[in-house]
Amino acid sequence: MHRTRPSTAPRLPTAPATPHDPTAPPTLLVVAHGSRDPQALRTVLALLDRVRDLRPGLDVRLGHIELNRPLLPDTLDGLRGADAVLVPLLLGRGHHVKHDLPAAAAGAPGVRTRIAAPLGPHPLLVEALYGRLVEAGWDPADEGSRRAAVVLAAAGSRDPDSAQDTRRTARMLAERLGGVPVVPAYASAATPTVPAALRALAARGRHRTFTASYFTAPGRFASAAAGAAPRTAAVPLGAHPAMARLLLHRYDQALSATAPSGTVRLLASA
Repeated sequence: MHRTRPSTAPRLPTAPATPHDPTAPPTLLVVAHGSRDPQALRTVLALLDRVRDLRPGLDVRLGHIELNRPLLPDTLDGLRGADAVLVPLLLGRGHHVKHDLPAAAAGAPGVRTRIAAPLGPHPLLVEALYGRLVEAGWDPADEGSRRAAVVLAAAGSRDPDSAQDTRRTARMLAERLGGVPVVPAYASAATPTVPAALRALAARGRHRTFTASYFTAPGRFASAAAGAAPRTAAVPLGAHPAMARLLLHRYDQALSATAPSGTVRLLASA
């Protein structure tokens, strides 16, 4: 797996290898993408603290695909002899989930690994999106309004499964909003862009529009999406309580569904 040089700030030390306790549950290894935005790492660390509060005693660690330390191979190296469930802090079945995580797991033969499904689509993810929209000023009274609409701003991917996952989340969010249209839009690799989606909605008479941030943490793409609708853009999902519950759900789901230790299985989103 190609490693992009990590960002210089902030950084975390690589966790040293620790003796394996055979009675302990497998480590929950959260796999984040990484970002040059220093707020991203702070946000992810706050989310991991929420996970630890919900499941005291569970070993929760972090590994990045690129840009930030600790990098995923380094975290895996500190788990030699242990069991770990890799839970992607990613929203769909794109390249990182399908290729980078299995490659990293295969490159760590001293760790018995399982790979959980990405976070989306899932009702808990919709709960977090809805909560962020309400924080941004969404009024439940708008649900059913002919003037209201939401743009679901996502990073974008050329992988058709990832695009399908985003569209499914948009449909689930539309149901949560009482049938208000939710249009997926993308920062890269796919169309429409967020500004184009907002213009198209305005042309249909949907002038009360909000942008839901379909990003796990702050970063370049999230900032660009928010800049298209600065007064009505929700913040990234971040450390919303539903996100912590969803990480644990994916962890538990992987433990209950995977084959015996020593194998790697990629679960479909459900």
